Amino acid sequence: MSSRTSKFRLTAVAGFFSQDAPTGPSETTTLPGLGLISQTYDTDAVYDPNHEKPDWERFVHYLNHLNKSTAANVSYKLIYAARHGQGYHNVKEAEVGTVEWERYWARLDGDGHTTWADAHLTPKGIEDALAMKTFWETSSSNLKLPLARHHYASPLTRCLQTCSMAFTNLAVAPGVENLPFKPIIKEMIRERLGIHTCDRRSPRSAITTNFPEFTIEDGFSEEDKLWVPDVRETLAEHAVRIEAFLEYLFGNDEEQIVSVTAHSGSILALWQVIGHEEVRVVPGGIVPVLIKAELV
Repeated sequence: MSSRTSKFRLTAVAGFFSQDAPTGPSETTTLPGLGLISQTYDTDAVYDPNHEKPDWERFVHYLNHLNKSTAANVSYKLIYAARHGQGYHNVKEAEVGTVEWERYWARLDGDGHTTWADAHLTPKGIEDALAMKTFWETSSSNLKLPLARHHYASPLTRCLQTCSMAFTNLAVAPGVENLPFKPIIKEMIRERLGIHTCDRRSPRSAITTNFPEFTIEDGFSEEDKLWVPDVRETLAEHAVRIEAFLEYLFGNDEEQIVSVTAHSGSILALWQVIGHEEVRVVPGGIVPVLIKAELV
């Protein structure tokens, strides 16, 4: 995994999206317009004095202003946190219940009918991923919602499938900026490690063969050296990895809007790191979050 080159104070900036203040414990799906709250920004007086521009266009202008006018040691990024589509492990857990899944089934590669080691997407999961693609195409064209400029994904197959299907060959309206799709695989954003075979990744050579459009980070071993069969990573330990990823992101990527295709556990760890209210995301769901990073 990449080394941590800097240390930031990382905080969620609330008040821009309805998911910043969830109303209950139920899972959320992708909201229209990603839940952007319609409001007035300080920059509107000059940028949109007649209140004619769409909400997302005004928000992006405000985000640009934040990054241009802030102190040299402070920066902001908008992250589209996406959970992979439904995987075969999700189906099996729903079938047997979480208690039995954790006690027995999660330790196996499969049940003789389906396999969930490094779980792949189910047919429903493929539909989830393609629905993401439709969302990006229609929202970028109709709402001026900006597409991510860089993409990051967990190395587990269900995330690579989801990310590839959601962003490859987007059909967007004329004038919508859509950079070439050059996703990067990062070990740090994979699901909690250990015991669950669905979270044991495939060899590097298999990933390279099956997903040639992805760039694999430096130091990525052929075999999975992080997963072990007898110890499950805690949420606190997972949060350390997510914090390291954010430090990499703010220290090495100059883009201010990025997508991260990961897991329910990874997103929960993200909330813990940045102090965001807990938002549980359904398979195939996307939640936006604005993060402030202050170099300390």
